[in-house]
Amino acid sequence: MRRVTTRLAALLLAGAGLAVTLPAGAAVAAGAPAASAACAADWGSLPKVSTATGHKPLRDIRTGRHDCYDRMVFDVLGPDTGAPVGYRVQYVDTLHQDGSGDVIPVGGGAVLEVRVAAPSYDPATGKPVYDGKAGLPLPGVDVSGYRTFQDTRFAGSFEGDTQVGLGVRARLPFRVFQQGNHVVVDVAHTWRGFR
Repeated sequence: MRRVTTRLAALLLAGAGLAVTLPAGAAVAAGAPAASAACAADWGSLPKVSTATGHKPLRDIRTGRHDCYDRMVFDVLGPDTGAPVGYRVQYVDTLHQDGSGDVIPVGGGAVLEVRVAAPSYDPATGKPVYDGKAGLPLPGVDVSGYRTFQDTRFAGSFEGDTQVGLGVRARLPFRVFQQGNHVVVDVAHTWRGFR
């Protein structure tokens, strides 16, 4: 009988140890909607960089809303080979236009500076291929009603790069990746699930 009592006590203690080692909020996470589970990622808010050196002309910039994030897509011209396109995306206190250094005001609680190696002109001919105007919102892009995006500003194209200011609600986690001839910038709606 003593042996059974000892084993039972050991099992109870082991079970108590398991309950203590569960992360805080585990019970909440189990009952959370499926969309919250899909939002789990490890994006962070540090700069994201691709050092590819090729330049392709910019065709368009568009945005979209998703369950966990808002998305900005840079469409570049050329064969859909997926050849790497350079970019640098980072939070800045103030957006300064390349070349002139002029300040371009961007609305929102935080500003993401997006530089993509895709000029708004054809490098071979100098002919404009994207109709952005420095200091103005991106043509054809309306972010009203977005959960994270607050403002967009075209800063210009300088030395083969296009520079855009993306005003967001707060300094939130983001990711950047290339898919075919598209450079994609996703900014999370919240920090929850993105640590």
